[in-house]
Amino acid sequence: MQPIFVLVRPQMGENIGAAARAMANFGLSHMRLVAPRDGWPNPRAVAMASGAGRLLDAAQVYDTTAQAIADCTMVYATTARARGLTKIIATPERAMADTHARIGAGERVAILFGPERAGLENDDISRANAIISVPVDPEFASLNLGQCALLTAYEWRRQSFESEPEKVDFARTEPASGIEVEKLAQHYEDRLDEAGYFFPDHKAPGMKQTMRNMWSRMPMTRADVQLLHGVLRQMVRWKERD
Repeated sequence: MQPIFVLVRPQMGENIGAAARAMANFGLSHMRLVAPRDGWPNPRAVAMASGAGRLLDAAQVYDTTAQAIADCTMVYATTARARGLTKIIATPERAMADTHARIGAGERVAILFGPERAGLENDDISRANAIISVPVDPEFASLNLGQCALLTAYEWRRQSFESEPEKVDFARTEPASGIEVEKLAQHYEDRLDEAGYFFPDHKAPGMKQTMRNMWSRMPMTRADVQLLHGVLRQMVRWKERD
């Protein structure tokens, strides 16, 4: 189960297509349209959807907002403007967390998106249980229909699928082991010792410790270790040729 994105009186096929593409990016497929201005189907929507055409083929069309949300137990309305209506106002993150919990409990949740020119009308919003408000700059609060759909779909995906906040792509290698880093550190320490780098003698232990600490801080891969061994070997060979 997933939330239903309801586009209320959308005006441009391109924006419907952009919303469909945003939904597909984050695994959503349930779209409903309320009285699209240019009728339905719309070839411009298909062109803009860029591969999300099946989502548009399955979109359901209704004459009114009330009809489009009649089977839903929870309805959120997206708007950036104060409407003078007493409503819970949630960020997309909070709204999608609530949506995830409700759907998990077997409820059906709809998200209303308004037409491009002026957004949802108060009559539409009055039918919603709560409002989603994106924390945008109040001096420029207007969001394109596709942008608003993208933000909401992203938050749904983030709530639904746990992803790593950060990871490393090792690109055909793997992290260097402790012994590999130890051998690299020893290789450099030995060669630098021979070159007289650790001078004067009473400072040598501290210098070596600082260098060991540097190696341990570096998140090296096996490829990195091999490269650094090779660099040092080549420098020694070049010096020995002189």
